[in-house]
Amino acid sequence: MKLHEYQAKQLLASYGVPVPEGKVATTPEEAQIIAEEIGGRVVIKAQAHTGARGKGGGVKVAETPAEAFKIAGEIIGMQLVTKQTGPAGLPVSFVLVEEAISIERELYLSVAIDGSMAMPVIIASQEGGMDIEEVAEQRPEAILKQYIDPACGFQGYQARALAFGLGLSGELNRPATALIEAVTKSFLETDGSIAEINPVVVTTDGRILAADAKFSIDDSALFRQKNLADLRDRSQEADKELEAQDAGIGNYIKLDGNIGCLVNGAGLAMATLDAIKMAGGDAANFLDIGTANSPEAVVAALKIIGTDPDVKAVLVNIFGGLARTDIIAQGIIDAKNQGLIPQPTIVRLAGSNVNEGNALLDNSGLDLVRAADFAEAAKSAVSAIS
Repeated sequence: MKLHEYQAKQLLASYGVPVPEGKVATTPEEAQIIAEEIGGRVVIKAQAHTGARGKGGGVKVAETPAEAFKIAGEIIGMQLVTKQTGPAGLPVSFVLVEEAISIERELYLSVAIDGSMAMPVIIASQEGGMDIEEVAEQRPEAILKQYIDPACGFQGYQARALAFGLGLSGELNRPATALIEAVTKSFLETDGSIAEINPVVVTTDGRILAADAKFSIDDSALFRQKNLADLRDRSQEADKELEAQDAGIGNYIKLDGNIGCLVNGAGLAMATLDAIKMAGGDAANFLDIGTANSPEAVVAALKIIGTDPDVKAVLVNIFGGLARTDIIAQGIIDAKNQGLIPQPTIVRLAGSNVNEGNALLDNSGLDLVRAADFAEAAKSAVSAIS
């Protein structure tokens, strides 16, 4: 679950991370009042779940409160389009009005989960304000890392090592170490999936601040982060993904293609997407239905796929283990009879109760394309729309 920048900064500030002075405005009038309270120049930042907001016209500097009013009026209500959002963009309902900072240095700091090491890692660099992927590729020696061993937890010396590695010595070392410790603690205690500050800035008046903030919470841990779950902004999520979540389907992701996929198991789902691509097509979604042992669950999933206007064919690829293929088959029949998947439908069943499942489909009288394996099923799906 992603947080807006203002939410991330409020969370970080609650752990002692210094952030610029600022407040959220939902109207131009509120933006003007906040700018008057702050005094001097302010930055107006669109609040949307995307990076590169400045390039999309979502971050601007206002020299006066009157200008803050004007700029906020331009940004609030816009569809912010960036390279991360796609052409549809994301709606902007409010802005963060924040003091303009006089910057001396920009640094990078993040905490994330390194799956290959199976532990959290703190990443830092003196090359702040840039895409960290670019820095890692072009100047890997500029990337500093400290892994957090779950057996002993985060240690103070790791924060000090990173602070020194960032060139923050002397009077800056203590506040820099405290900031790194606070960011790491906030990440660990809130089940973060990523906490990124790009940039951490050293100001001309000697402060160290989190000038920007990106923070995401592990969805699987929201049951124990109920206070943070309330911060979710559904307006920033795809309609189809929300529909899937509301139907109890947690493993649905909307994609750009036109072949809808119903698969059980994440590995098989990924392999199915690859097979479709190799056959010359593109999947319209990732959907791992998991162990769905009720026809109603299958119908709910197929409704989400079938009502997607981008879907021109539906591919059902099931290898039943704990999931019974006869129940999947009954769900397909019910969805077809209810008119939920009018598109050409390709079905491949294997595994538990496959004979019973195939018999149900054979006797249904429905116009279905049958496939023996998922490579054949992928080719059939691509042929159905060509």
